[in-house]
Amino acid sequence: MMAPAVRQALPKATDRITLGKSGLHVSPICLGMTMSPETVIAAYDAGVNFFFVTGDLHWPMYDGIRKGLAKLLDGNPSRRDEVVVGVVSYLDNPLFAALQFHEVIGEVPGLQRVDLLIAGAVSSDQSFYPRVDAMARARAAGQNGARAIGATFHQRSLAVVSEQYDMLDIRFIRYNSAHPGARRDLFPYFRSVRTSPVFNFKSTMSQVTPQMFEALNLPKSYWVPDVCDYYRFVLTRPEIDGVLCSPMHPEEVQQLARALEKGPLTREEEEYMIWLSSLVHAPVLT
Repeated sequence: MMAPAVRQALPKATDRITLGKSGLHVSPICLGMTMSPETVIAAYDAGVNFFFVTGDLHWPMYDGIRKGLAKLLDGNPSRRDEVVVGVVSYLDNPLFAALQFHEVIGEVPGLQRVDLLIAGAVSSDQSFYPRVDAMARARAAGQNGARAIGATFHQRSLAVVSEQYDMLDIRFIRYNSAHPGARRDLFPYFRSVRTSPVFNFKSTMSQVTPQMFEALNLPKSYWVPDVCDYYRFVLTRPEIDGVLCSPMHPEEVQQLARALEKGPLTREEEEYMIWLSSLVHAPVLT
């Protein structure tokens, strides 16, 4: 896919993006950790069809999304082909990772399969290559029904390698107003034509809350971005196709939809948000 030089509009939940060569099509909004099963239903009704579930680490924190998926699929088997469920495993040993994927299938009635296998928190060559190889073999064998593989990266150089060698169907990276280093050591190395999308995680971890802003003693006329503006900050970059987000309540799904309709930030707004985050999260982490 050819990334435009300037993004004219932000993606909507009803848009669809192809996951590599898998034939799967996902919304640019991927729903992750949430405390409310009703939020899963609200997100689906708003057009979201992409869901991210943990297979081991943080298991209790994903109880809401597992229950929400079970509720979404209960009595509606046709919906299973409308949604794409990715399960992430943080285990370095690829021999055990498959067990985590199967455990999620058993926990969510109606799930039947995992569409996307994800290697979580990739941080070294030693863990990356064996895990990708194991997932690729599992996909080829149709294990757990998987059709796509991906990874979440904590080391950008490995994300660059996976991009240049077209190893994955999706990459999850970290870029936000307190961690803008991807502009320097990741985005410039993306190919002009990409065959698989890039999604962002930790988009709002750099938020300057109203309470934080007040403690800075800045002029009241200064802009205080709300939580959804941090998603706009990320998606303003044309190199990023979608975001992993975690709305806690159904109304937050609607708030995000309305925020995306505002469109991308200006260059001045982007730089302001980086500066503002640096005052609270100083020094700015790269």
